[in-house]
Amino acid sequence: MSTEVFVNIVTDDLERSQAFYTALGCTINPDFTDENAACVVWTEQIYFMVLRRDFFATFTEKAVADPRTTAQAIIALSRESRDAVNSTVDAGLAAGGIEPRDPQDYGFMFSRTLEDPDGNILEFLYMDPVASEQGPAAWEAQQG
Repeated sequence: MSTEVFVNIVTDDLERSQAFYTALGCTINPDFTDENAACVVWTEQIYFMVLRRDFFATFTEKAVADPRTTAQAIIALSRESRDAVNSTVDAGLAAGGIEPRDPQDYGFMFSRTLEDPDGNILEFLYMDPVASEQGPAAWEAQQG
């Protein structure tokens, strides 16, 4: 059995969040979706549990951060190409997200940051396969 990853994030508007994440190409698993939470399927091993703020609070004794003003986590997801990074972020912008910073291009890696309508931070990146497998120095050596 492979490890599955469930990332719990907070929302103030569950329907809006579902629309946003489906615009990015995700699907919603109805078996684990109700009035309190939506199970957003990113891949067969990666899921976002988008939880209404009051429901999220039942899982912790800590104060629930407001992602519009507090960065608690940055969720980074790889894409298969620079074009895929751009198309994913562009779809998110069209669905109500914002891009809080300029794209980052390190040669061996390209990334763009997207905040969902609640302020949760997503980063989409493409890394050259040589750099991914052998590190940035190997990619730089290959460049001449």
